[in-house]
Amino acid sequence: MIPERRLALIHRVIVPNKEYPKEYAILVTDRRSVFIRQKKTRSSFVLRGEMRYGTALVTDVMPKTLEDYEQTSLESLTADSANFTVPHEALVSLVMRKEEPKFRARDFFVWLTMRRQGEIFQVYDFEMNYRQSPDGETGIRFYMVPLGAYFKPRRQTKSRETILREYAMDALEIFQMVFPGRIASR
Repeated sequence: MIPERRLALIHRVIVPNKEYPKEYAILVTDRRSVFIRQKKTRSSFVLRGEMRYGTALVTDVMPKTLEDYEQTSLESLTADSANFTVPHEALVSLVMRKEEPKFRARDFFVWLTMRRQGEIFQVYDFEMNYRQSPDGETGIRFYMVPLGAYFKPRRQTKSRETILREYAMDALEIFQMVFPGRIASR
């Protein structure tokens, strides 16, 4: 049997949840995508803001690399109940979308910042649908929100919109390698 190859790591996505949004890294192999739960570093309020505006509001967390997970077996990652796995053969569809935030009264200062910078805070998200059992399909939605360590150095030369688009497009390219023909973007 051919050993499973680790292809790429998506440093950070946020999965919405009623109680508390959860941060994951996605380890993509040639057979499955492992959503690795990251430890809690921010309040629910901050994470919800990051999902709405597509950018890390806290910049002190360093992203892990593919090499950081080299010494960890895939079996131990999949056995951890905080993580979950999507086998690639179970994937039904993956859709990438972008949406502009809908502003509320308490978002006034964010709106002013956007106007002053002349940019729109474009949020990209993916919806992944897959079969958990032969007769049951489930889905997960996750937002592409880069860590500040990724975002901040690029901000010197690129617009916010460009950085967020590139982060989402990098993830899309990774998924297209392993899910050919089952991906759409809107």
